[in-house]
Amino acid sequence: MRELIHNDQLKGHKAVVVGAGASGRAAVRLLLALGADVRLLDSAEPGEAVKAFTAETGVAFESGAHRAEQFAGADMVVLSPGISAASLGAVLADVPANRIVAELELASWFLAEPIIAVTGSNGKTTTVSLIAHMLEHAGKKVFLGGNIGTPLSDYLVSGETADVVVLEVSSFQLQNCRSFKPQVAVLLNFSPNHLDWHADMEEYLAAKLNIFARQTPRDLAIAPLEMKDELEGRGFTKASRTYFVPTERFAAAARLIGPHNKANMEAAWLAVRAFGVSEEQARAAVATFEPKAHRLQSVAEKRGVLFVDDSKATTFEAMAAALLSFDRPIRLLAGGKYKGGDPAALVPLLKERVRSVALFGASREIFEPAWKDAVPVSWHPTLEPAVRRLFSEAEAGDVILLSPGTSSFDLYTDYKARGDDFKRIAEGLQ
Repeated sequence: MRELIHNDQLKGHKAVVVGAGASGRAAVRLLLALGADVRLLDSAEPGEAVKAFTAETGVAFESGAHRAEQFAGADMVVLSPGISAASLGAVLADVPANRIVAELELASWFLAEPIIAVTGSNGKTTTVSLIAHMLEHAGKKVFLGGNIGTPLSDYLVSGETADVVVLEVSSFQLQNCRSFKPQVAVLLNFSPNHLDWHADMEEYLAAKLNIFARQTPRDLAIAPLEMKDELEGRGFTKASRTYFVPTERFAAAARLIGPHNKANMEAAWLAVRAFGVSEEQARAAVATFEPKAHRLQSVAEKRGVLFVDDSKATTFEAMAAALLSFDRPIRLLAGGKYKGGDPAALVPLLKERVRSVALFGASREIFEPAWKDAVPVSWHPTLEPAVRRLFSEAEAGDVILLSPGTSSFDLYTDYKARGDDFKRIAEGLQ
């Protein structure tokens, strides 16, 4: 058990955890280790993983629609990422707001290690992975987790210790944080996203900026230069501030393509510099960094046509970044569950860089009217006929780019499944 976590520390406290996914189960483990009385709720019926977990831990579990009586007398309600307090509505009416926290917030109370936390609409996973790689290359022991991989609560319960904790954090997590304070906080960018979850853009931005809210002058805030005027106008932090732009500092060594990744590398370098990593050490780390799957990942080449999986591009800003990453003609695959944003804003880029578009799945009514006069557009109910249509049109030297600009939940369980299916289809073409 870690020094800051003691048996019976929360004995007598009643905790309700909402959501039985990885973060919810991690919160339960931590709360049980602290001696709390825990109830786990999920609207869905339990799958095998949840059944095994409840059998292992003995935690009380209830599925189905949430009810106010399930939260009666709760000292703490822990929300998994993706579950907003607003979505629970009246069932939380009698729970004081300061008792509703994110799993990230709960875990941070018991963490002594310095934190580098990264948020943004796009590029979070690439950037935190770069940060961890740079720190490890410089000899630091690192825990990398949060919204990527291992929840912070599981790290605490494991008993492992690191020199630096590197966290990817989402607006979902940040919205329910009241004391979370990273020593280095990074905002990579901001664009319309998750408007199917947040009430509006202002709520979404406020959630992102919560990453800076409790920093002190001894801490460091890193943000894009293009947002400086707006951020300073909001008085967004008391921390020392530095702003970044894309540079060529690491471009020659990197396997990451596109100007957005030049910005990600610069932000990562500014974050690790605060922990004593030299520019030379960072450059050497960048040279050995492997791009993550589904992020501008080349998956096949057939008859001189390159197939690139950018399934993680679930926003129009991410799609635009992908379109700017190639100096060869693009055949674009787009479509899925619309999350907000203006597709018409991409028309100049489409005219400049895209030879044809194949839409697939949902949101045809969003894309087609905005794009049909700018570039040839076809629509297909699923991904495979869309890929085959583009391949039948493509010429040697073209790129068939899966950069959907939407979430995957119309046809797939997640963006990874969508990208894997794209790779399967591409590899099967003759």
